[in-house]
Amino acid sequence: MTQEEIRLNESTERKKHWKRWGPYLSERAWGTVREDYSPHGDVWEFFPHDHARSRVYRWNEDGLAGICDRHQNICFSIALWNEHDPILKERIFGLTGNEGNHGEDVKEYFFYLDSTPTHSYMKYLYKYPQTAFPYERLVAENRRRDKHQFEYELMDTRVFEGNRYFDVQVEYAKADVEDILVRITVSNRGPEAANLRLLPTIWFRNTWSWGSKDPRPELHRSRNTTGPVIELNHPTFGNRWLYCDGTAELLFTENETNARRLWGVDNVTRYVKDGINDYVVQGIRNAVNPQQTGTKASAHYKLNVAAGESVVVRLRLTNSEFKDSIAFATYDQTFTIRKREADDFYATIIPHDLSDDARNVMRQGFGGMLWSKQFYHYVVKQWLDGDPGQPAPPPERRSGRNHEWMHLYNSDVISVPDKWEYPWYAAWDLAFHCIPLALVDSDFAKEQLILLLREWYMHPNGQLPAYEWAFGDVNPPVHAWAAWRVYKIDKKRHGKGDREFLVRVFHKLLLNFTWWVNRKDAEGMNIFQGGFLGLDNIGVFDRSAPLPTGGYIEQSDGTSWMAMYTLNLLAIATELAKEDPAYEDVASKFWEHFINIAHAMSHRGQNSMELWNEEDGFFYDVLKKPDGSHFPMKVRSMVGLIPLFAVETIEPGILDRMPDFKKRMEWFIQNRPDLIENVASMSDSGMKDRRLLSIVDEGQLRSILKYMLDESEFLSSYGIRAVSRYHREHPYMLDVEGMNHRVDYEPAESSTGLFGGNSNWRGPIWFPVNFLLVESLQKFHHYYGNDFKVEFPTGSGKMLTLWEVAGELSRRLTSIFLQDTNGRRPMFGGVEKFQSDPNWRDLIMFHEYFHGDNGAGIGASHQTGWTGLVTKLMQQNGEAVRRKKPSSATPHVAAGD
Repeated sequence: MTQEEIRLNESTERKKHWKRWGPYLSERAWGTVREDYSPHGDVWEFFPHDHARSRVYRWNEDGLAGICDRHQNICFSIALWNEHDPILKERIFGLTGNEGNHGEDVKEYFFYLDSTPTHSYMKYLYKYPQTAFPYERLVAENRRRDKHQFEYELMDTRVFEGNRYFDVQVEYAKADVEDILVRITVSNRGPEAANLRLLPTIWFRNTWSWGSKDPRPELHRSRNTTGPVIELNHPTFGNRWLYCDGTAELLFTENETNARRLWGVDNVTRYVKDGINDYVVQGIRNAVNPQQTGTKASAHYKLNVAAGESVVVRLRLTNSEFKDSIAFATYDQTFTIRKREADDFYATIIPHDLSDDARNVMRQGFGGMLWSKQFYHYVVKQWLDGDPGQPAPPPERRSGRNHEWMHLYNSDVISVPDKWEYPWYAAWDLAFHCIPLALVDSDFAKEQLILLLREWYMHPNGQLPAYEWAFGDVNPPVHAWAAWRVYKIDKKRHGKGDREFLVRVFHKLLLNFTWWVNRKDAEGMNIFQGGFLGLDNIGVFDRSAPLPTGGYIEQSDGTSWMAMYTLNLLAIATELAKEDPAYEDVASKFWEHFINIAHAMSHRGQNSMELWNEEDGFFYDVLKKPDGSHFPMKVRSMVGLIPLFAVETIEPGILDRMPDFKKRMEWFIQNRPDLIENVASMSDSGMKDRRLLSIVDEGQLRSILKYMLDESEFLSSYGIRAVSRYHREHPYMLDVEGMNHRVDYEPAESSTGLFGGNSNWRGPIWFPVNFLLVESLQKFHHYYGNDFKVEFPTGSGKMLTLWEVAGELSRRLTSIFLQDTNGRRPMFGGVEKFQSDPNWRDLIMFHEYFHGDNGAGIGASHQTGWTGLVTKLMQQNGEAVRRKKPSSATPHVAAGD
């Protein structure tokens, strides 16, 4: 094993707690639901960015390039000042929902370059302008622009012209579990020498102002050393020391709110949270404690960096007390070792036959996944009740956001979609996160999936919490799929499946499945109305809100997700039945569920309300009105492709090992032809005598793929679009009581305010659904084999097997990140600095989604979460054929592994 794998084993076996410290500090804690105590849920306005430097957080801390322990008692990050900004740069800045023309959006450039799973080595890069940061200009210009205009980005302000900026690289290396080395490298990319104030900062999360009886911790200057050393005394963690190499002024204050600045009332303490800011930026000498004690402290380095030069600052946060001359004796050697160990670890995961460019993309992809682990703290009951000694929450909150989730008690390290735009977990995002995470740390992936099923997360009625803004909203039920995929990835990597994990997940998912069946099948007809299902604005209406027509939508995607859910649970049950025959009965139950759902989707009987449209050969949502009438809403969108996800093959050996299940299945085939006739054949054996479970039969599959693989419809050079390009010239329009509702093809940002205008499923390319399409095509090939071929692209005359189509789609997706023959990356679009500057062009951002025609990154710019799936696609299918060395066509792994 590599040294990192040894550390992972030690962590799993609880021999050494290598994961106690990590990048668990968020990029943003202001403007979150947790910190909102307003009457009407005005999250952004109640706790804006302007308050963040002065106001204590109740639930979570934030910082720049920071780390903390897994319960966020002790936090460390850096602060910067270029001697021009009005405030210290202590956290990442961005726009609120009301300030951005396309919803909240980060306006900074920072990059997660590397991390091992135990965070034994980590690297982060921040690009800091040398001129004043244009806070007001970014807000004003974006407020001025409407949804038909591009957002005004930091690059557009020209603050990086002439390369007048600093590259601030922060690296961490663990000498031991409680011994962390910090190396900060400041590089001046500009043409002249420039000054920078660097303030490595350490502080305690304020746990003492909310009724806690814990003793107050303390920071003070170490009395046993001559150099700049900050000593920490914490009631739980004991004594620690932050050693600061070189010459630095130590500044101390308290992590307490500056109420005088914010509200004009007296402060509870003499020294407050923004005291260091006021001392450095405004020169207020008495803003920091001359006694050099407090709960927040910084080492103040005054740097002058020559043009093109770099300056290195070294620190060490440890539970060991050293003499000044010893603290940094083996410092550089430790960094060299940890970096080499990180390279050794990733050499076991990243395929050797990839190009250097592709390996860099994968490495940063994994780095972003691991940096996006956050301590997430939110106890809904306390949030609703308020804290002792604090003003009582307004009464409106008792019937407002999340009031039905009183049981929810979150205080864990969780994989979040993005630590600025989305600094909270989302159930279906997290399921996709776990696939790439399983490649590097399968134990963490399994822990994450189990966590959301625990009783302090899952609602007593069986619902999974969706996301912080509305835990009761409905995400696609992909948890079982993720658990099954993680189980198989883990089994392939380690040679043995974790049956205990699978059992624990399966039993809890039975509760969740029951919730779905009882709550989301309005008429008991196996057709589901799931709500918005994560596809925000894909439809004609906001699917989370009451319809203007009355009635409800019978959802093609909602029903398909449920069919997929039944097959995922069936697959898990058959695996568990290998050692426990009792699971055969459960497997039969889910097989019957699937047959009924598949039948309902394609039933062609008299007066049926099928979701399959025979005339078009495509699946659509059906609008059912209060008078009982119904009609399909003919939007060619991802909604009609999601039925492809509900596919599974059954190996003949499995049926032979499950005689009761096989007997029940054969009985259905012989005695219920009314249910079987519209379902993909279960009686005909496919390649190697496999059986097929699928919503779509062969004819439907070919019809759907004609649309999906047509470059004038869904197929882009960069993957599958969320809405067909057909709707560019042919928008879908629906008149309701004199109001026109429409869906256009919009390859970039959405121009509609539907669902807050903060997400766009009307044309861009999204990785999670594309990943599932690739996987589904592999499964269909697993059944139909090489004799089943389709045109790729439609109309080209080029015939490919479904396995080959899956590989081509995968490589189109990965090409978004890779340099083309001209050395340009589609994801950077027309931003020339990213395309051509050697200090920018290899820095990868994993956007939320991508332009449907040119592949440019759109949406949240650091959503490594589910876009991190690109690492699995590269690991499985490699990169574009034109970049590969001649080799066999054999993929890295088999279908579904």
